[in-house]
Amino acid sequence: MSTGITIVIGLFGGLGLFLLGIQMLADGLQKAAGERMRRILELFTSKPLKAVLTGAAVTALLQSSSTTTVMIVGFVNSGLMTLTQAVGTIMGANIGTTITAQIVSFNIYSLAYPLIALGALFYYFSKKKMKRYGGMGILGFGLLLLGLSTMSTSVSPVREYEPFLQLLVTIGDRPILGILAGALFTAVVQSSSATTGLVIAFSWQGILSLPAGLALIVGANLGTCITVVLASLNSPVTAKRAALSHVLFNLAGVILYLVFRRPFTSLILMTGGTVARQIANAHTLFNVLATLITFPLLPTFVKLVTAIVPGDQAVLEVKPKFLDDRLIHTPGALISAQKEALRMGTLAVDMVEQAVLAFVEGEIDHLHEIEQREEVVNSLETAITSYLAKANQHSMNENEAREIVNLMHIVNDIERMADHAINIAELADVRTTGKHELSEAARDDLQKMFGEVDRISRAVLEALGDRDVEKATCLIGEDDKVDDLEKRYRCNHIERLNQGLCRPDVGVLFLDAVSNLERVADHAHNIAEAVADLAFSK
Repeated sequence: MSTGITIVIGLFGGLGLFLLGIQMLADGLQKAAGERMRRILELFTSKPLKAVLTGAAVTALLQSSSTTTVMIVGFVNSGLMTLTQAVGTIMGANIGTTITAQIVSFNIYSLAYPLIALGALFYYFSKKKMKRYGGMGILGFGLLLLGLSTMSTSVSPVREYEPFLQLLVTIGDRPILGILAGALFTAVVQSSSATTGLVIAFSWQGILSLPAGLALIVGANLGTCITVVLASLNSPVTAKRAALSHVLFNLAGVILYLVFRRPFTSLILMTGGTVARQIANAHTLFNVLATLITFPLLPTFVKLVTAIVPGDQAVLEVKPKFLDDRLIHTPGALISAQKEALRMGTLAVDMVEQAVLAFVEGEIDHLHEIEQREEVVNSLETAITSYLAKANQHSMNENEAREIVNLMHIVNDIERMADHAINIAELADVRTTGKHELSEAARDDLQKMFGEVDRISRAVLEALGDRDVEKATCLIGEDDKVDDLEKRYRCNHIERLNQGLCRPDVGVLFLDAVSNLERVADHAHNIAEAVADLAFSK
């Protein structure tokens, strides 16, 4: 086998180990602390400076700026975070992601095998989840070091290959070429850490100069934006703005580097004794300086992004709008909870409508909106239930206590309606991606049944909103009509299957969709019973 082939195999084999290690390290840390990090992002980004520090800390712990950015986009869409907070957190994420380069720039490759052994021991033999997740992280870090060591060793012969060395000299003299190369490679592998790892592997062998290494990692900063850009292509305006913020911020960093390249390089030469350490320090210092320079311009930056991506985006409010703790010890708490339940119910019924439309029409581009609404519905159920439980601790008469119980049942049934909307959305995804075509008769049946379910559900919500006990009582038996429709449309569909007018694969999906709609009507029936029993004061 020729030397060139051996180098390529070793280089890409090591890169594969490195990427696997990065993924396992990130997965282990996210599973061990991901939800906590999500909560920290939600709670500690109220001020721009806090957002920067929190973004850096969370990304350093999760070992993935892409994961942090995806969460940021979700928070912006759900109204938990403004665009200004999002930009600040993205700045911090860029700083936090440099921790990987800092760690691997030290010559600690001898720890690779002990870490792999220790990580595997915990991951495969521990019965406790947290120890298994920790083991996964340790195993991933060991594989990461082994991959870097493999890459570094495999490229050693390149030191004697003059054309390649001349190419690296050219990259050092013409930084734009290095920036483009780093950005392209990062966009392909979708990991700036992989690019940084390669740069450090080359630098350990004395192949890569500091100027060339700087150009490549600056390019990697730009190329890492590709993940969030791709994720935002079919997303709402808010997601596009957050993605553009990431691109523009990193592009601004590239421009600053090109302008101040020489003094920046001179500064970095004083920060470490090896090129590997200098590159790692440059990676961190570059992102810190870019943040310090652009942070005072944050309001202007946000205005620019909003101007480039115009449009009004309806933002879902995750937090309760009507629950007032000042009323918790008064009967007004019940009115507050009823209003919040009505908002929750409207979201759930809208989800069902969106899901059925996606199933019938095959348009699945907006399924993520249904998933976002489900998060809001789940959050509101928890908040309303907790609020009612607190209200119940105060002195309540018999009627008020019964209202609390009924409202708890109502929010539970609303949450179940949202679950059935998610089921229908998943069926829509399967039908569309599998290219299963609905017959016209099946479309008509499904739309007619949905029309009846939608009518009942919205009427029940009106009764809840108007405190109309009489109307709710009249709606109690309405779900019988839906039950009859389900039986009729099941028979119709079986007849179509027997006549060969409909394929069995899509038939299963149709029957599941009909069944989920019937369950939505059942929950609407339960809500009607609870509303009819409410002792609302007139």
